[in-house]
Amino acid sequence: MPAYSAPLTDVQFLIDDVFDFQKHYQSISSGEQASKETVFAILEHCAKFCESELSPLNQTGDLEGCSFKDREVKTPKGWKEAYQQYVNDGWQGLSAPEEFGGQGLPLSLGVIKSEMIGTANWSWGMYPGLSQGAMNTILLHGSDQQKKDYLPAMVEGRWAGTMCLTEPQCGTDLGQVKTRAVDDGCGGYDITGTKIFISSGEHDFTENIIHIVLARTPDAPNGTKGISLFLVPKFHLGDQGQVAERNAVYCDSIEEKMGIHGSSTCVMNFDGAKGYLIGDINQGLHCMFTFMNTARIGTSIQGIGSSELAYQGSLPYAKDRMSMRALSGTKQPNKVADSLIVHPDVRRMLLTQKAFAEGGRAMLYHAAMIADKMMDAHDKGDMETYEEFDDELGFLTPILKAFLTETGYESANLGMQIFGGHGFIKEWGMEQIVRDARISTLYEGTTGVQALDLLGRKVLLGKLKTFDGFTKQIKHFVKTHRNTKEMKPMIKQLKRHLRQWKFSTIRIALMAKKDRDAIGGASVDYLMFSGYVAMAFFWAKMADSAYTQHKNEQGVTPFYLSKIQTAEFYFERLLPKAQSHKTLMLKGAKGLMNMDESQF
Repeated sequence: MPAYSAPLTDVQFLIDDVFDFQKHYQSISSGEQASKETVFAILEHCAKFCESELSPLNQTGDLEGCSFKDREVKTPKGWKEAYQQYVNDGWQGLSAPEEFGGQGLPLSLGVIKSEMIGTANWSWGMYPGLSQGAMNTILLHGSDQQKKDYLPAMVEGRWAGTMCLTEPQCGTDLGQVKTRAVDDGCGGYDITGTKIFISSGEHDFTENIIHIVLARTPDAPNGTKGISLFLVPKFHLGDQGQVAERNAVYCDSIEEKMGIHGSSTCVMNFDGAKGYLIGDINQGLHCMFTFMNTARIGTSIQGIGSSELAYQGSLPYAKDRMSMRALSGTKQPNKVADSLIVHPDVRRMLLTQKAFAEGGRAMLYHAAMIADKMMDAHDKGDMETYEEFDDELGFLTPILKAFLTETGYESANLGMQIFGGHGFIKEWGMEQIVRDARISTLYEGTTGVQALDLLGRKVLLGKLKTFDGFTKQIKHFVKTHRNTKEMKPMIKQLKRHLRQWKFSTIRIALMAKKDRDAIGGASVDYLMFSGYVAMAFFWAKMADSAYTQHKNEQGVTPFYLSKIQTAEFYFERLLPKAQSHKTLMLKGAKGLMNMDESQF
């Protein structure tokens, strides 16, 4: 298994040179304590924890997996101890409000932390990751009493959290939810039903688990309009807030999965379990989107992590493995053959992994900055500004989740390809990355679901408002850099693709007026086109920063030169893939829908 090494130089380049996090932090209240020295110390400490504690447990956890007995789950050897170290170091509360025991630092620092953790050991990172989503939901939508009762222990890490949506009869279509919530007349509800695919539903990390559950009251309207959200603790709380008697919620089984073996994926039964309403009746889906969007951003991190870890495994192998001679002439005459890395096709695969990992990281950090501003507005009670940033982040969320997980899975497969037959063997660890990465395109809404969300809800129903908001940023960049000599080739391509993006969006909208299936027929290709263009924008920003730093540095600057050359590779070899998606998304749905069901 590749030993994870945190890419701190690349992280520092993004937060210092590309995005100027220090200037950003000066504009938000949570950034007051986030000095450059503090941020660097946090990143170094997190990198050390991920490299020394989590990375070594990645492959062993995959081999051992979770075990289930008598409704209890035991995590792989060493995982609980690593979590205790995580708690002792205060990582769970890094970006949580100080009033609940957190450190009150910007949310974006928590995102960078999560990226390191997720790349080092994705399965382990899902446990605190799900808890983070539960904390955010309670923080934004819970009552003052719920925040007081549950957040301090969750922020500390003594208690964990889950998201309970899916049921046996429904996945993404939450309008089919059947779990019932009956008012007990004493301020609570009796929750009855079965939830499946519940990550971290049961484990041995913490003394209590707080389930965030979608359910329907007896007189609720049909469909999504009748869904409410409830907080259901594994253990009730005593008079002093301590863990008391067991609630009637149990794990019935855990799934045997293709990958992420160290993460417990549970079937959860609620047998009249006591729950407490979060937010208003029948507004559960609105509240739950806080959790879902947190999870979707988290899933995009898995895409980046898959690209990064696959690259970190592939690069040393490509340098060490001898195979054939270079077509342009022998490169290593003292050896029996030349290294794999001399071959153009191997370089294509390595550069693809590198471009997707580093480009995805830039996209993620940009989104994290928006989340910082959004939470800052919420904390100040400026709900109008909060909604504006929420919409801005909402436009990017399906692109981040779907595009970065699709490219992450592609990168993982390229890692196996570089290893050849050895990539198919467990001991090298590359096949584990593929297996673990595969789920990322499925959960929190498949690629197809994310694509419909982007094109149908965010773009067309939103009347292009958030689309125009994001593309305006690209237009400004193009305008201010069009006369920059070094940037001209990239700017020319970026301008052309931006024009095609707008034209194609309007064309699909017109097609949809005649045939609504045109949206479904175009959506995935539209999302992939959007992803390639969005990543091109961030690669152009990175190239611009690298050119500037390259000029300012004295002597050879291999890091900035590598960044520039990777940007050139992206524009030359990866961005052209957007054109095939453009062609397909304008074909309409006729060729997809002509065939009668009986002919399949």
